[in-house]
Amino acid sequence: MTKAPALLPEGLRDRLPRQAEAASRVTRALVDAMRAHGYGRVAPPLAEFRETLSGDDARAARDLLRFTDPVSQRTLALRPDITRQVGRIATSLLAAAPRPLRLCYAGQVVKLRASQLRPAREMLQVGAELIGSDSVAAAREIVSVAIDALDAAGIGSATIDFTLPDVVDLLASGPLPVAADRENLRDALDAKDAGALVRLGAQAYLPLLRATGPFDRALADLRAFDREGTLASRLDALEAIAAPIRQRAALTLDPTERHGFAYQSWFGFQIFVPGHGDAIGRGGGYAIPLGEEQEEPAVGFSLYPDPLIDDGLGAANEAERRIFLPLGHDAALAASLRADGWRTIAALTEADEAGRLGCGWSLGPDGPVAV
Repeated sequence: MTKAPALLPEGLRDRLPRQAEAASRVTRALVDAMRAHGYGRVAPPLAEFRETLSGDDARAARDLLRFTDPVSQRTLALRPDITRQVGRIATSLLAAAPRPLRLCYAGQVVKLRASQLRPAREMLQVGAELIGSDSVAAAREIVSVAIDALDAAGIGSATIDFTLPDVVDLLASGPLPVAADRENLRDALDAKDAGALVRLGAQAYLPLLRATGPFDRALADLRAFDREGTLASRLDALEAIAAPIRQRAALTLDPTERHGFAYQSWFGFQIFVPGHGDAIGRGGGYAIPLGEEQEEPAVGFSLYPDPLIDDGLGAANEAERRIFLPLGHDAALAASLRADGWRTIAALTEADEAGRLGCGWSLGPDGPVAV
């Protein structure tokens, strides 16, 4: 009777040594770049009570992978996102810490369902949150920190795509009131569906569909559309946020984009890299609930580098620093090599060979010898 092969649930996978090492290097580079800007690292648990991870958001609750805790008999859930956990830490354990509070994190998250663009349900999330302010200065810092982190990890040629999550509310409450439900209006704009806008009686919103693309052109189109000046402060703020990164990333603007911006407030951004259709990062301004209708402002971003790691980001030629130690080698010399950054592979039998064990070097009488 043959043993059935070990299988994993759909969307979950193992990382073999080369991939795991690459993921570790990328994570370290990203986090170190954030810490260099004063962001202290926190590490929330993988699972929490369901209501902590979803709050009053019914849609978020449906997306949780839940189970019953045998100790408390309460419903727990695996975290699908670390941002909410960081907000909990900031407003409880670190409630008395001086603001603005800068925190960063790195860890695995688990989604209940995958998407066609990203079939993995477990993924690495790395990010930073600036809590206590969502000002233009705070937003400018968080976007710049994101670019620095991308550079540190070797992720080049990024495109930052800005959006205005509250643009419909601003216009519908001001110069462009609509009879249609605002959620339907948002969906039509997000889908770039001109016919749906006409059917909703929202023809006045059609110019927003054209105000999309390269940042400067889209910004000019929005200023021309905004005859009443309703969006002027938002557009001025976006221009200020974009100023310090103009030479470091390609900039685009899509004012009605909603995918991935469930809780962002006045501004948001996505990060794209060539060869990947889905964004590898998202961020923006948001509010952390404090209870009794109180909130604390914050800005932040999250990166999801797994697709880039799969494409070779963080990979190294392992043989370059792997050295084979033959039987009877000098143990003290081997220890000094490890202290100097070498990875030593010791022979267990006479049949062991450097090449077969993936070593680019072998320890000879006088030191390392290239294989």
